[in-house]
Amino acid sequence: MCGFVGFTGDPQEGVLHSMADAIAHRGPDDADYYLDGRVSLGFRRLSIIDLEGGRQPMRNEDGSKVLVFNGEIYNYQSIREDLLKAGHVFQTAADSEVVLHGYEEYGPALLDRLRGMFAFVIWDQAKGELFGARDFFGIKPLYYAQMGEAFLFGSEIKSFLPHPAFRKELNLRALEHYLSFQYSPGPETFFQNVYKLPPAHYFTYRQGKLNLTRYWLPEFHAEEDKSLDYWVDEIEKVFDNSVEAHKVSDVEVGSFLSSGVDSSYVACSAHVDKTFTVGFDNGEKYNEISYAKGLSERIPVKNISKVITPEEFWGTFPKIQYHMDEPLADPSAVALYFVCNTASQHLKVVLSGEGADEIFGGYNIYKEPLACPWYDKIPFPIRRLIGKIAGALPARRGLNFLVRRGKRLEERFIGNAYMFTEKGRRAILKNPTGAPAPEALVKPYYDMVKDQDPVTKMQFVDLNMWMVGDILLKADKMSMANSLELRVPFLDKEVMALAGRIPQRYRVNGENTKFAMRKAALRRMPEKWADKKKLGFPVPTRVWLKQDPYYEKVKAAFTGEAAEKFFHTGKLMKLLDDHRAGKADNSRRIWTVYAFLVWYGVFFEEEKNAR
Repeated sequence: MCGFVGFTGDPQEGVLHSMADAIAHRGPDDADYYLDGRVSLGFRRLSIIDLEGGRQPMRNEDGSKVLVFNGEIYNYQSIREDLLKAGHVFQTAADSEVVLHGYEEYGPALLDRLRGMFAFVIWDQAKGELFGARDFFGIKPLYYAQMGEAFLFGSEIKSFLPHPAFRKELNLRALEHYLSFQYSPGPETFFQNVYKLPPAHYFTYRQGKLNLTRYWLPEFHAEEDKSLDYWVDEIEKVFDNSVEAHKVSDVEVGSFLSSGVDSSYVACSAHVDKTFTVGFDNGEKYNEISYAKGLSERIPVKNISKVITPEEFWGTFPKIQYHMDEPLADPSAVALYFVCNTASQHLKVVLSGEGADEIFGGYNIYKEPLACPWYDKIPFPIRRLIGKIAGALPARRGLNFLVRRGKRLEERFIGNAYMFTEKGRRAILKNPTGAPAPEALVKPYYDMVKDQDPVTKMQFVDLNMWMVGDILLKADKMSMANSLELRVPFLDKEVMALAGRIPQRYRVNGENTKFAMRKAALRRMPEKWADKKKLGFPVPTRVWLKQDPYYEKVKAAFTGEAAEKFFHTGKLMKLLDDHRAGKADNSRRIWTVYAFLVWYGVFFEEEKNAR
């Protein structure tokens, strides 16, 4: 696991070193550079495989191609054997060299052969062309920007800041999207003219021209004729294979462990020596340590835990937003930072349970289309009218069901978070840009699965939006902030291929979410863990926002200079005061605005003070 930077144009060695230094946390073990007059490449390394070799930037035999690579290729040994038979000469035992020779041999078709997580760029001197790619699910990040004559690319946006051609400007459209999604969706970022390469895409860049191509798409083709036992057997077999592949390493591998079935299944399957857990001192609802310790004793494995204090949570938040590159309003990112920090004191590589919910159907919201099926038999125009009437009434239990079912799925579900509607964000912003409505951003994904059932549509939207913009963003950035490699065995091509064949009734039904996967997990752990309701990383922000120290902290941000610049601060304060008074639970919308203001302060007001 590593980080890289690069740019075209005049070779500026000092600038290149500064850019690489900005992401030293991604690779504290080694640094190296390549400059040839047309392209400059910088690399920071966290040594996991071939500890002595594997330095980058890496050249092929004749030096005509140069690679910078971030990630792990889990099937690199079998690809290496094929390349050796084809006559390629290897200088190292590193998986990165397999990517370099693989591109020589297969070109972009190499991507179809890879199994792993990756972002990489290859400079082809003869063609004068850059080739870059990002893995199937978007586990590893890759950013790029055209700034004047210079084309910049790298693992983190902050590495672009030292380049003299870089213009640091806020993208106000991104702010509008973020207020709805709680993360920055799509290829745009909060920095004007800086983009993310989407998952499962590659690019070519030559003579100032950029071309993007999608090379893979997750697919759902349910096979209705097979039994539940068949699917449980297949999940067990395929997941065990993925876990074994994800354990390939020349250093020790550990595992995260919460009370949920995903990380518990990973820990029970991986046979690691250490597991890591964090919680908060706000009662059992916000502290999963006892569950984790209980399971660890049964496996048995050593569990290392930490209780996060409110002071640590709030005090570390600016640093976390700095490492995130873009604002993320998911409070669980803080918990993830601390569990990564705890693990990094003991080892370099951990396994985690990200992706299981999106692939196997784990979020509670996925059960919504299955509730009260008789209601959907009412003609839609009538349901829409009922929903509008219900939405105009004072909030009461049951009305939200009528409001939501008065909208089509494509209108009401944009992902696991829906903070501000288009109308709501316009109301609090001083200068709305007229950015597209939230449903416009998810429409392309709904269109790709228009013939699927509602649950599968929701999963597909989350796989392409929520998982990439929230779940995997924080997984990469929080682990790398602590120089820790985080591996996600659920997010594997073979696991996805299997999950895409499982009928909806064995993914989500009236009994439970992740139904078939939980049955597989029951073979490894007691029912207490296998059937536990989905919680995520529970964080007591709604409680803290009613307490004086933290209410005052957010109030200061909501009435500060940055807030005055972007928002109607009176409306922000009403959200905060209504929450404190118990009139409404506004905690998630409050946190969305607060996270942006903290991030803005870090990158546009006091960047140096936040590190």
